[in-house]
Amino acid sequence: MMTYLPTDSKMQSAPSVHIMDASLVYGEKILFDQLAIDISPSRWTVLLGPSGVGKTTLLRLIAGLETPAQGVIESGDKRPLEGRISYMAQQDLLLPWLTLRENATLGSRLRGQNTTAQRTVVEELLEKVGLAGAANMLPAACSGGMRQRAALVRTLMENQPLVLMDEPFSSLDAITRLQLQDIAADLLSQRTVLLVTHDPLEALRLGHRIHVMTGRPARIGDAIVPDGSTPRQVSDPRLVMLQAELLTELAGAAQEPLA
Repeated sequence: MMTYLPTDSKMQSAPSVHIMDASLVYGEKILFDQLAIDISPSRWTVLLGPSGVGKTTLLRLIAGLETPAQGVIESGDKRPLEGRISYMAQQDLLLPWLTLRENATLGSRLRGQNTTAQRTVVEELLEKVGLAGAANMLPAACSGGMRQRAALVRTLMENQPLVLMDEPFSSLDAITRLQLQDIAADLLSQRTVLLVTHDPLEALRLGHRIHVMTGRPARIGDAIVPDGSTPRQVSDPRLVMLQAELLTELAGAAQEPLA
């Protein structure tokens, strides 16, 4: 068993997140008006919707990078969310002059936490994601898939119970994407995850609860709750049927104006 995952006290307290009556205005545009969503603890909640509808902005609200005009964003345990969130973006954002290992441990080293235990953890994680032999490589010498694996390790090294993911696998080829979905589902199984994606299949493979965001002001639809444990197999006929239904819902959402 890896020293990193199941026994960590933070993972035993992965919080739910509740957003109630959130409103946000950009210029003269009302992006959110009384927006509400519940994010279940220790589960993957997935959010889809047209570009520009406000999915990334919702992540930023939860992360404290945007301030709502009104409304409440709180954890189910009533503890502050600040300091309990890690964020994985679409781009890997690796520093080009650092090796993959150095990028993965950047946060802990800046906090003065470069302990023997931390060094052991990063080596275990690099091996888990298939980067043990590439840990000393610079990002420029690595494929996009390798860089995103390193970004996933960096996210895990933050060791936070709430993980926000903004299309983290969208730039990858289909096979690498499936592989990283499997790895992420495994390594983030004890955390509360909110994933933004444009890929219905990715949502259905990883999500315990799936929502579609539509319109302006944005609203969030009722949850789709697929059967079975994650990551679900792409060959599962139930997944194929749900994918068709989800695509139909997304096509309808794309017709709604965002002006």
